[in-house]
Amino acid sequence: MAIVLLMPPPAGITAKSWHLLAIFVGTIAGLIVQPLPGGAMVLLGVAALALTRVLTPQQALAGYGDPTVWLVLAAFFMSRGMLKTGLGRRIAFWFIRKLGHRSLGLGYSLAGTDLLLASFIPSNAARAGGIIFPIAKSLAEAYDSRPGESARRLGSFLMLFLYQTDVMACAMFITGQASNPLIARFAQAATGLEISYSRWLLGAIVPGLVAFAITPVLLYRLYPPEIRETPRAAEIAGEELGRMGPMTRGEKLMLATFALVASLWMTTALHGINYAVVALIGIAVLLLSGVLEWNDLTTERGAWDVFIWYGGLVRMAEALSETGITQRFAQSAGGITTGWPWWLALAVLLLVYFYAHYGFASITAHSTAMYTPFLLVILAAGAPAWLAVLILAYSSNLMAGVTHYGTTPGPIYFGAGYVPQTTWWRLGFIASTSNLVIWVTVGFIWWKVLGWW
Repeated sequence: MAIVLLMPPPAGITAKSWHLLAIFVGTIAGLIVQPLPGGAMVLLGVAALALTRVLTPQQALAGYGDPTVWLVLAAFFMSRGMLKTGLGRRIAFWFIRKLGHRSLGLGYSLAGTDLLLASFIPSNAARAGGIIFPIAKSLAEAYDSRPGESARRLGSFLMLFLYQTDVMACAMFITGQASNPLIARFAQAATGLEISYSRWLLGAIVPGLVAFAITPVLLYRLYPPEIRETPRAAEIAGEELGRMGPMTRGEKLMLATFALVASLWMTTALHGINYAVVALIGIAVLLLSGVLEWNDLTTERGAWDVFIWYGGLVRMAEALSETGITQRFAQSAGGITTGWPWWLALAVLLLVYFYAHYGFASITAHSTAMYTPFLLVILAAGAPAWLAVLILAYSSNLMAGVTHYGTTPGPIYFGAGYVPQTTWWRLGFIASTSNLVIWVTVGFIWWKVLGWW
C-alpha cells in the first residue's frame, strides 16, 4: 500500500482514487499473506476507506446490502442444514453403495457427491472437508491404508483424486465455491454481461462433464492405488445406511428445500425472483420447519466470515472500477498484445492468469486482484466477450488444483499425510493441463454451438 501511495497518480486519476487503489492493493496483499484472517483484513480495508474519507461511510458499507452478498450468506446457512440433518452423508453412502465396488468407482462415488452438493453448497470446505474427507479417510483406513508405507494401498489415490475433482465441482456451478458470485459480479461490472446460475451451469455442463470423465481417469492411470477392488467399501456404506435408518423428517425437508431452491435458481428467467430472494426463501422454510434454529445461523462462523470479506470486496472492486483505474491499466497493458490475433492474446494471458495461482493460497485473492484487469486486456485484443468472461471464470476454479494450498480443502487433503508434496504438485500440473485443454477445446466448441460467440 505504501508503495502505491509514494507513486504519483497518473494524469486524469484523482488523489482520492489513487488512495482507493492503495487501500485495495493493501487489502489484497493482506489476503495473500494473511497476517490476520481474510475477513479481518477486508474489514480493516473497509474501515480505512471510511476513515480516510476516500468513501463516505454509506458508500464504504454499501457492499453489505448487495443481494449477491446475501445470496452467498444464505447458501452457507443452507449448507449448515445439509450437515446438521446428515443428508450429505446419506447421499455419499448411497453413491458408495452403488458405485464403490472398485477403487475408481469409489473415488467417483465420493466425487459425485461433491458435485451434486456443489449445486447448492458454496463452501467447498464444508463439502469436501466436512462431508467427503472424513468418509474417504475412514474408508482408506478400513483397507489398512495410512500415511507412510501403506499410503499407496488406497489413501494416497483417494486424497489426490478427490481434491482434483473438487476443483472441477467448484467450476461447474456458480455456487461451487464462495468466490464464484464475486467473479460473476466482476464480469458484469466490466462487460455488462450477467452470468446467472443457469447460464453458468449451461456453459459448464459439457466441458465440465468431459473433464470429470477424463482427468480423474488419467490420475488413476498415473497414480493407481495398489488395491483395485473395494467391495468392503460398498458393504460399509450399506451398513452405515442401515444404522442411519429411514430418512428423518429433517432430511426430507432438507431435500425438498434443496429441490425447491435449485429449481427456482435454474428458472429465474421464467419467474423473475432474484437469486438472493430464492435463497432467503429456502432459509425461511428451514427455520419455520425447525430444520434450522436461529442459533444455527448466528453460530455459523464461516458464513459470517465470508459475509464480511465478500461484502467489503464487492464494494471496493466496484468503487475501483468507477475510478477508471482498471480501464487505464487495461489500456496500458493492452499495448503488449498490440497486433496479436485475439486468440493468441487470449491463450498467453490465460496461461499467465492460470499458473499465477502458484503464488496464491486463495481463489478469492487471485480473482479479485487479477480477473478484471486480465479480462479487460483480453477484450482489448478483440476476443469475443462471452468467451473471455467464461474461460477466465471457470479457470479461476480449475487453477486451484496446481498446489496443495490452492483452495481451502487443499491443506485438509494434503495434511492427511498420504501424498508427498512433489507428487502432489507434479500430478496437479498434469491435471491442470488436462483440464485446460478440455475446457479450451470442448468448452469453446460448446459455447459456439450455444451461439455465445
